[in-house]
Amino acid sequence: MKKLILLATLLCLSTLSWGQKKNIKVACVGNSITYGLGLENREQDAYPAVLQKALGKNYIVENFGKSGATLLSKGHRPYIQQPEYQQAIAFAADIVVIHLGINDTDPRNWPNYRDDFVADYLRLIAAFRNANPQTRVLIALMTPIGHQHSRFESGTRDWHAEIQQAIQKVAREANAQLIDFYTPLHPYPQFLPDAVHPNAEGAAILAKVVYSAITGNYGGLQISPIYTDNMVLQHGIPLSISGIANTGTKIQLKIGHQQREAIADLNGRWKVLLDPLKAKETYTLSIIAGKEKLFFKNIIAGEVWLCSGQSNMEFMLREASTAHTDLPEANFPNIRFFDLKAHSRADAVQWSPQALNAINHLQYFLPTQWQPCTPNTAADFSAIAYYFAQTLQKNLDVPIGLICNAVGGSPTEAWIDRNTLENDFPRILNDWQNNDFVMDWVRQRASENTQQATEKNQRHPYQPAYLFETGIARLTDFPIKGVIWYQGESNAHNKDAHAQLFKLLVKSWRNAWQNPKMPFYYVQLSSIQRPSWGWFRDSQRRLLNEIPYTGMAVAYDQGHPTDVHPKNKRPIGQRLAYWALNKTYGKQNITPSGPLFKSVRYAEGAAFISFDYAEKMHPADGKTLRGFELSSGNGLFYPATAEVVGNELKVHSPEVTFPREVRYAFAPSTDANLVNDANLPAPTFTTER
Repeated sequence: MKKLILLATLLCLSTLSWGQKKNIKVACVGNSITYGLGLENREQDAYPAVLQKALGKNYIVENFGKSGATLLSKGHRPYIQQPEYQQAIAFAADIVVIHLGINDTDPRNWPNYRDDFVADYLRLIAAFRNANPQTRVLIALMTPIGHQHSRFESGTRDWHAEIQQAIQKVAREANAQLIDFYTPLHPYPQFLPDAVHPNAEGAAILAKVVYSAITGNYGGLQISPIYTDNMVLQHGIPLSISGIANTGTKIQLKIGHQQREAIADLNGRWKVLLDPLKAKETYTLSIIAGKEKLFFKNIIAGEVWLCSGQSNMEFMLREASTAHTDLPEANFPNIRFFDLKAHSRADAVQWSPQALNAINHLQYFLPTQWQPCTPNTAADFSAIAYYFAQTLQKNLDVPIGLICNAVGGSPTEAWIDRNTLENDFPRILNDWQNNDFVMDWVRQRASENTQQATEKNQRHPYQPAYLFETGIARLTDFPIKGVIWYQGESNAHNKDAHAQLFKLLVKSWRNAWQNPKMPFYYVQLSSIQRPSWGWFRDSQRRLLNEIPYTGMAVAYDQGHPTDVHPKNKRPIGQRLAYWALNKTYGKQNITPSGPLFKSVRYAEGAAFISFDYAEKMHPADGKTLRGFELSSGNGLFYPATAEVVGNELKVHSPEVTFPREVRYAFAPSTDANLVNDANLPAPTFTTER
C-alpha cells in the first residue's frame, strides 16, 4: 500500500511541475471532434482553443485534429497518413492529448482490423515519444455516440464499447495517463446535436477535462452534497467515502476513533474505506486536504433507505388523512430526512427560460441538507417514507435515514441510467415525446412546461434517463441499505413495456450502488376507474417472481374510484416496512404480505387456490369474500363465490361448469377483501397466461 501511495505521489508531483514552466507545447491530436467540426466558430470554440484560454500564456496549444481520421492504420482514413500527423510530430510537444477511435467504429474498420488497434495505438504513442522523449501523453476515452446515430444499434454502440476497453489496455501498456471524455459528456445528449460532434458547450466540457488533467486542478476539496450535518451513515458494513481534490493532495479523514489517509490521483479522485460504524453512536466527520477542511457534526449511524417514484411517494405527510393525529407527534430525533425537491413542478404551467436552462444543465433539484424529524420537517416530507421509517425504528431500535427523491408524474424510464437504456431499451430514447411508450397527458404536460424553450433539444424531467442523471446519479456514492418505490401510474397504459422497464430500473440502481442484492420494495398500484389498472397490478405482482430481493405492498384497499392519490398513506408505508423487516432484517415473526397467489388446481367444477402467507385467511370486513371471477378459458369472466377450505381457497360459480382461469381484485376499482391473520390484503392476480 505504501508503495502505491508513493508511486501516486511521484506521478502527481510530475503533473504539478508543468505549471512552473513556460512555453509548454500541447498537441491536441484527434479527429473531427478535436478539429471542431460543426462549430459555428471552431477557431474559438473547438476544445483546443478553449483549452488554450484556460491554460494561459505559459502554454502553446495547437489543434492537430483531422476529420474522419481513424486510429487504425488500415482504416478508411488513417491518422498517421494525414498531414496533421506529420505536423504534430514536428511540433515535438511537451504534452500530447490523443482522442481517436470514434471513426474506427465504422463498419469498414473495427470488424476487420480490431486486432490491430492496440498495436497501432502504441506505435502512435511511440512516435510522439521519439519526437520528444520527455513528452507526457494523455489518451482519452472516447466521447459518446448518441442513440440517434444511424448505426447505433447495428454495431456502432457495441464497437464503441469494445474500443473503449482497448483504449484502457493501451493506457496501461504505454504507461500513459487515461482521461475520460465519455462520462462528463454522456448525460448531455443535447450537446451532441448530430449524435457525434459536441457543440460549444460540449467542447467546453472536454477542455475542462484536459485542463484538469494537465494542471491537476480539480477545484479543490469536494464531496457529494448529500454529506451534511445531521446525516445518517449506513452502519454495519465497511463504509466507503470518496470525493475530489487537486491531484497529489493528501487527504486526512477522521470519524470517531478511525483515521484514514489517501492521495488524490491524476483524475482528482480519492477514496477511503472505514470499518463498520456502530448504530446509535453519534459522530463528527472531518476531512482535511492541505489548507481546506470539511467538518460535519451530529452524525449518527443507522439504516439508510432511498424513497423514490412519482407523486404518491412525493405525497407529503401534511396532506395525509392521518396528519391531524400523527403530525403533532412526529418528534423522532433519530429519524433523519434528506429531501430532494424540484425547483419546478411538472404541473400544467409554462416554465421560465431560467428554469429551462437549469434543467438543461441537470440542475433540477433544490439544495438541501439532512434534518431530524420534527413536526415541522415531517410535514413536507413523504408520508409513505415517514410511516416506513417509523415502523422500522419501532422494530429495530436504530436510527433511520431517509433520502426522498420523487417527482410527480414521472415515468419509470426517467429514473433509469442512460447506458442501461442504450443497451437494453434504446428505442425508448428516440423522439421520446412522440413514441408509443409515453402517455398522452405526459406528452402534453412536457410540451406545456417547455413552451418558452429557446434550445432545440430542450430537456424535461420526464425524458428517459433524466431523473437518474440529475438526481439518482448524485446519490450513488452514499451507501444505502435499500429502496422503497411507489410509481407506475405514468406507465399503467402499457404493462408490458413497464415490466421490461421496471426490471431495468432495479438492475440500473443495483449496478449504480454496486450491490446486486440491494432490496427493492415497491407498491402495487391502488384502485381507480382506469381500465388498464387490473392488468397492470397483476403485472406488478408477477415481477415479484422475476426479480430477486423484491417485495410488494398492496394499496388497492386504500384507493378511490376517481382519485389517483390515496390519502391514507400509513398502511402503505407500514406494509413496505413489513417486507423490509421480514426479508432484509430477518424478523420472521412479522408477516410481509397478504395471501400471495402460488398455484391453482381445478376439480369438482371449482378452482382450488393455494397461497403463500395464507394463515387464517378471511374477509377483512367480516362479510363474504368478494372480488373473485371465474372463466372457462373462453375470455368471459363471471362473479364467483369463494370460501376457505383447509389451506386452500375454493372458488366456484354457477355460470362456469369447467373453470380454467381465476381473477381476483381485477376490477380497476375494487372492493376485494381477502386478508390473512396479519390483516394484510391479497394482491390483485389472474391465473391467465
